[in-house]
Amino acid sequence: MVEPETDAPTIESARYRQVLGHFATGVTVITAMHEDEAVGLAANSFTSVSLDPALVAFCAAHESTTWPRIRAARRFCVNVLAEDQEDVCRLFAAKGVDRFGQIGWHAAPSGAPILSDALAWIDCVIDAEHGAGDHVIVVGRVLDLAVEREGKPLLFFRGGYGRFDA
Repeated sequence: MVEPETDAPTIESARYRQVLGHFATGVTVITAMHEDEAVGLAANSFTSVSLDPALVAFCAAHESTTWPRIRAARRFCVNVLAEDQEDVCRLFAAKGVDRFGQIGWHAAPSGAPILSDALAWIDCVIDAEHGAGDHVIVVGRVLDLAVEREGKPLLFFRGGYGRFDA
């Protein structure tokens, strides 16, 4: 393992966000069932990791109040949002709201919620966690997955939502 540089320069957070905002990302909602309650958070820091074994990853902020409940559940579902689901992303990014009372969903094989109208879902169990600054990198082992409908993805770009035209 490579040791991190300890004398790396401090990067201003506004500049960091501005520059990295030029990298478009897809938008997901990570869901789980914790103590018979559906929980979820919006995440654009999602990626595939490995084909064999099938692994994916997302990042959760240490300050998140939802992440500890997903961690305790151990099983989670990644919901890939469609371009017409910006309102769903905003709902799951908001604090102190009844997220699941405002949208439809059904259970994945693990029991985690699959959001209505998501493009696709990936049902997982936590395989590993890695501390990374003010976030944790969560690696999930894929248990099952499916495409729910065809469509274009919701994208996050330069601090706002965008659409994909191809």
